[in-house]
Amino acid sequence: MSELINNSEKRKELLKHMILQLHQGEAPGEVRNRLVDLLRSIPYNEVVEVEQELIMEGLPEEEVLRFCDIHTAVLDGSIDVSAAKSYPPGHPVDTFKKENMELRKCTEKLHAILSDLSQWKTEDIPTNFLKIKGLFNSLSDVDKHYKRKEYLLFPFLEKYGITGPPTVMWGKHDETRLLLKSAHEVLQTGDSITLSEVQTVADLVLRPAIDAIEGMIMKEEEILLPMCLDKLTDENWYQIYTETPEFGFCLYDPQDEWTPTLTESMLKAEQDSTGSKSANYIQGEAIRLSSGSYSLKELEALFVTLPVDITFVDKDDKVKFFSHSPNRVFERNRAILGRDVRLCHPPGSVHIVEQIISDFKSGKENKAAFWISSFKGRFVYIEYTALRGKDNEYLGVIEVTQDITQLRALEGDQRLLSYEKR
Repeated sequence: MSELINNSEKRKELLKHMILQLHQGEAPGEVRNRLVDLLRSIPYNEVVEVEQELIMEGLPEEEVLRFCDIHTAVLDGSIDVSAAKSYPPGHPVDTFKKENMELRKCTEKLHAILSDLSQWKTEDIPTNFLKIKGLFNSLSDVDKHYKRKEYLLFPFLEKYGITGPPTVMWGKHDETRLLLKSAHEVLQTGDSITLSEVQTVADLVLRPAIDAIEGMIMKEEEILLPMCLDKLTDENWYQIYTETPEFGFCLYDPQDEWTPTLTESMLKAEQDSTGSKSANYIQGEAIRLSSGSYSLKELEALFVTLPVDITFVDKDDKVKFFSHSPNRVFERNRAILGRDVRLCHPPGSVHIVEQIISDFKSGKENKAAFWISSFKGRFVYIEYTALRGKDNEYLGVIEVTQDITQLRALEGDQRLLSYEKR
């Protein structure tokens, strides 16, 4: 028995045999028990190699996808990641894991709400569904997390000849996206659903979406990320690091910067990824506009200093930019970048957001204003304006928010120089 346990090839052969047993319909509980009894722990690289071999030997990728959750559940907790390489704060792996922590917080809250269905009353449904909507809005941010894997991590793995796990994971990402879409659709009926239907909705739609996200977290942390740490070089990771902001962060805004020792090829990769013009901006050359120019440093300082908060949502309804003055009215962090603007608002106000976007895109309207007379003791004015190009094509929405408490209190004239006391 010890020879079997300590022999990598035998261990992989047994793992492959038991996975195939699962695919042939054998009870997963029985297979799991045999795996735990015989193997105790499985190095993560062997799991990757077995999955790759199964696909290369002709097992259809659809079959691997179909049974992926089953054999992942069998291996959960039995995969040994102790040999995985370490990583510093701010490293892309650190960011992926911190995002997973935030996703787990959402799934744990959902489990807590859904575990008490028997105690729900009819009058509780709208309130509880509103809470669930908000949490599923947050979970939908996982799309940015998945895209960074698909477009930044997976291409490097494929260069190293690892195609099986990325293919399987991408398929699971798409399944999760569909499950989240179904959850959002069914949650729109929260005001009309009955108590007898709540359990069905939870079992058939909500829990599968939650389980899919939690299952992917396990696959990432016990298989994908340790494998990537083994295979990818610092140059690979630096390219991923520099391109990450293009996709945005998931529920987490990194607080640490990762600064590896830059080699000549790393510096070239950074220039290639940002483009020569961006590199010139960083060196201080002008960003030329029709009415003048700025250096990048000056433009950054401008947005930090303006007495208004600006947020830009592009024509695809994704948040692309926000000014980050130290006195913002509404908090923002980089986790919202690349996120659908609908998911950045409480569920109860999403219909207003959709109305504004629809009216702006159709050309029916160009401006919408709101004000809040008492927000943390301030009078806040919010204005949404359609952004259009020179040919009147729709480019997106600009949100400008301003604390006008002091402006509303002004009386008379001030014609003499008087500096504001800080």
